Amino acid sequence: MIPGVTKSNSGIDDISWNILGQTYVPKLKSKNSMAWHATLPKGTFVPPHIHPTQDEFIYVLEGRFDLLLNGVETYAEPGDTIRLPMGIPHGIFNKTDTTIKCLFWVAPTRRLYDLFWALHNLGPEPNPADVVAISAKHEVDFLPPDED
Repeated sequence: MIPGVTKSNSGIDDISWNILGQTYVPKLKSKNSMAWHATLPKGTFVPPHIHPTQDEFIYVLEGRFDLLLNGVETYAEPGDTIRLPMGIPHGIFNKTDTTIKCLFWVAPTRRLYDLFWALHNLGPEPNPADVVAISAKHEVDFLPPDED
């Protein structure tokens, strides 16, 4: 990690990823941790998945998250911190009419930085099967959809 300040309106090396219709801007990357600012427009989500090798956290800045955490529905609002321990299935959803802004971080970084580059390069409307396959190669496992 290089010491310094990542300014509020930019990311590391001016990177901005489009991940499943959401904007992720990396703020910190080291072997031990990675953090990114995320903007989730209304109606966007990350389907239920597991990080088998990372703990994940989200600090909500604006908006309301609806969550599925280990099979239990809950929510988080501005000022709340969401804890997503490794191995625990979770999904995040913006079911509101407003944009969510938050700070995500994981520990350790593992392959997540490379995953975001791979997903960003799929384009604005990636094939879900490609997202699942690429994610699995980068230590993020999406769960099969409910049969309902």
